[in-house]
Amino acid sequence: MVKVDFPKPDFKINEEAGKELIFDDIRKQWVRLTPEEWVRQNFIQFLIQTKKYPSGLIGVEKEVKLGELKKRFDILVYNRQHQPWMMIECKAMEVALNEDVLAQVIRYNISIPVQFLVITNGFYTYCYSRKQDQFQMLTVLPDFCE
Repeated sequence: MVKVDFPKPDFKINEEAGKELIFDDIRKQWVRLTPEEWVRQNFIQFLIQTKKYPSGLIGVEKEVKLGELKKRFDILVYNRQHQPWMMIECKAMEVALNEDVLAQVIRYNISIPVQFLVITNGFYTYCYSRKQDQFQMLTVLPDFCE
């Protein structure tokens, strides 16, 4: 398991038609503040503020094709050559990080191969390094590499 200390939140939160919205600095838009979105936004800030990942190399909720199915990954971090480097799947805090969640991100990895896979629910975070077709669990999130 990876220890994640989230930075103090400084989010822009609004209400519209009885729904809470949060401004996503990466997507440059207001999005509905769901429990999963709360985890996603906190993890993005952890990547940027704590781990010093460049915000310009982070993609949020982009479509991935799995055969005929269209799915959306949560966070994709690119390397400096703009190649996918790390994929992060966020779940709401009450969702257990089990084999189904790991299998989900591994399926996404088939369409978009990355070196690192991460699953998080805000309480727990697991990171895996891919070497050939094997996944090794890490105890720290890797530093952003040049």
